[in-house]
Amino acid sequence: MPSKWNFGTIGLKLATTLGFLFIHIPIFIIIMYAFSTDEKTFQFPLPGFTLKWFGVAWDRNDIWEAIILSSQVATISTILAIILGTLACLAVYRSKFFGKEVISFLVILPIALPGIVTGISLRSAMSLFGIPFSTWTIVIAHATFCIVTVYNNVLARLRRSSHSMVEASMDLGANPWQTFRFVILPNIATALLAGGMLSFALSFDEVIVTTFTAGQQSTVPIWMLTEFIRPRQRPVTNVVAVFVILVTTIPILVAYYLTKEDEGGKK
Repeated sequence: MPSKWNFGTIGLKLATTLGFLFIHIPIFIIIMYAFSTDEKTFQFPLPGFTLKWFGVAWDRNDIWEAIILSSQVATISTILAIILGTLACLAVYRSKFFGKEVISFLVILPIALPGIVTGISLRSAMSLFGIPFSTWTIVIAHATFCIVTVYNNVLARLRRSSHSMVEASMDLGANPWQTFRFVILPNIATALLAGGMLSFALSFDEVIVTTFTAGQQSTVPIWMLTEFIRPRQRPVTNVVAVFVILVTTIPILVAYYLTKEDEGGKK
């Protein structure tokens, strides 16, 4: 029995290691080629290392325009997601009405559907209503799936919170707004922050839905896709990819630590 157990443990560790390498080696390759002296091909081993491409990327206006647009879209989408996701969660939580499960399912459906389906449906709806494609159409598209991350985080937190505090607040004479401000909001604050950070990360690197709703505008992911199709100074694209990795990874890590339970089971 001990030998079988050891064999199973080693096999599990090996499978975990292989899965980890399979996921992260491509990311390491992107980072590595951001320092390559070769500007046209992906030679290995690298012919040399340089920081030149970081300066080139810094001086390109098209990159800055894409970064600014992605930042604006991600910020506005995150704010909308926090507001609408929280309101939707509070409306559904602890309420009993006909069709509650259907409404919950419809709220989380945009993130469960393939991105191309969401993109096509949104583009068709916008064309049907004659909405011109702009920054706001991208924001609307991103908000549809960003709401889900906030909704899920807040709902999970509310399910672990005691409803007796809300009842006690109401019994002591607090109105609904005071109860929300002084009782509910402090309990869900970290969940809101974590959901907001995840929403920002999801919005910043979204490409499929953005392609259908951006019109002629170019966010960072669309800019990168265009550069790979028509390569010009390939390492510059890898430099921007490194930036995207940092922008999306840091909020996810912060969100993880905000929502991680401590040893006492509390947030």
